[in-house]
Amino acid sequence: MPVKRAFRFRFYPTAEQEQRLAQHFGCVRFVYNHMLARREQRYKDGLKSSYVDDAAALTALKQTPGCVWLREVSIVALQASLRHLETAYKNFFARRAGFPRFKRKRAAQSYSLMRNGFNLRDGKLTLAKIAAPLDVRWSRQLPGTPSSLTVSRDAAGRYFVSLLCDDEVAPLPVCDKLFAADLGLTHFLTFADDQPPLSPPKFLAELLHRVRRLSRALSRKQQGSKNRNKARQRLARLHARIADSRKDFLHKLSTQLIRENQAVFMEDLCIKGMMRSHLARSIGDAAWSELLRQLAYKAAWYGRTYWQADRFFASSKTCHACGFKHKSLPLNIRQWACPACGEIHDRDRNAARNILNAGLLATGTAGRAEP
Repeated sequence: MPVKRAFRFRFYPTAEQEQRLAQHFGCVRFVYNHMLARREQRYKDGLKSSYVDDAAALTALKQTPGCVWLREVSIVALQASLRHLETAYKNFFARRAGFPRFKRKRAAQSYSLMRNGFNLRDGKLTLAKIAAPLDVRWSRQLPGTPSSLTVSRDAAGRYFVSLLCDDEVAPLPVCDKLFAADLGLTHFLTFADDQPPLSPPKFLAELLHRVRRLSRALSRKQQGSKNRNKARQRLARLHARIADSRKDFLHKLSTQLIRENQAVFMEDLCIKGMMRSHLARSIGDAAWSELLRQLAYKAAWYGRTYWQADRFFASSKTCHACGFKHKSLPLNIRQWACPACGEIHDRDRNAARNILNAGLLATGTAGRAEP
């Protein structure tokens, strides 16, 4: 199956390259914010905007005396920022994302280049307007010639390059195992079979004392001072460590589930709404939405079946044995006995078994399945 796949590598720029990259980051950020403000003003004036209109405005902007410094960076990177702005508006109108926001200088920085903006030959990657090749740590072999790349610097000051390539993903061999689970905080995954639940990873909770200590140290530093910048970087490095650990765990878990099971059935949760509750920190640390996202695209890659129960499916309140459904079941009730058949249920495992049964029916398998 042909797919578009990004390969991300870390690189270590020289002092001169850091300066040139910072120049590109700043120019791309300025163009994006300028065009976003321009689009907002045109909307107030009753005018429409498009990529073509923005491109013409960029050409005129580069000719103005106050913006001649835009000519010192790659025009490919500036045009890519216009495409990103156009994509942001399309996602907003399609209700896939919120309204585009202005980019901040202190946040993570990035810019993109199409094929005419970089050169990759014999393991040496050279970017437009940067003469010397980058010191990239090639940790894997690229499947082909990249069609585009993105250079980024995270809040911790690390530099990465992400190359987009066409890759051929072979479907995994067919197996007879099925997987269904219920998501939770006490137990990260409660399985439909009799294996013990998976304990929740607590990447942020285990280092929360250090996050609080570094956050207090940052708040005491004077605005604009070098010591404040050092404290900010220390805190950013700790957050990067937590995020990397969480990402590594989720990728390993999702890959294992897809490789070992022919079909994966999960529940659909209103995570955005749940993040407004007092459990927001724990839910964010668990990263349910990222796990579901990875399962979805990896199942499509490797020829597996992936299905999510409806958000309003009463998996916890329904008896998986006879189908009896409670009108209400408070969250503090973790075990209950079915008044119809007498079956004693663990709340989460019963929900996982209902998800399994519903997934089998929804994907074309008739009858109920016992885990």
